[in-house]
Amino acid sequence: MATGDIVGWLNSDDRYRPNCFRSVVEGFEINPSTDILYGDYTWIDEQGQITQIRREIAFSYFILKYHHTLYIPSTATFYRSKIFDDGNFIDENLHFSMDYEFFLRLARTGYHFKHITKLLADFRWHSRSKTVASVESQFREFDQIVRQNSPLLRRFRGSVTQEIALKWLRFLAASLRYSEKLVRGCYVGQLWPSVSKRATP
Repeated sequence: MATGDIVGWLNSDDRYRPNCFRSVVEGFEINPSTDILYGDYTWIDEQGQITQIRREIAFSYFILKYHHTLYIPSTATFYRSKIFDDGNFIDENLHFSMDYEFFLRLARTGYHFKHITKLLADFRWHSRSKTVASVESQFREFDQIVRQNSPLLRRFRGSVTQEIALKWLRFLAASLRYSEKLVRGCYVGQLWPSVSKRATP
């Protein structure tokens, strides 16, 4: 139903931050070849208080595919409308990792991702959210998507060897992500909440 040139979706318990849309429009204008743009975000509690700033890394297909968790925050991600005009939508058969599968599919198709260092949204943690209440089911679905989208893993016929290969790939992906975040100083807001509470866009 969206009619704009830029589209995003926001889960009911999250929220956009001040100046989010201005930053997104400017990000697409500065990067005309970008199809998907994502920024940084915060964690907030049930009362809406900031608990952490979450800074992210530049896009990496390898890290997206093999990291043990989705590092692109869907709550702080926006798309050119042509993605949906081309017939790309989330898979509604998935219950927990539909955004992860969606990003993998877009990256595999050749759409261009871009990260901007702007705080765009707040992700809310609370006891009734799917992220908290259904951890095991979420991991199972996530692992299933990884295996379905990795020709490399499918080369390993045995479940044991495939599991070992996946663990090594995840270790490498995590090492790449965490080392980049460390070099960029992304952990300052995560380790010192008092800094997080002074978060600005």
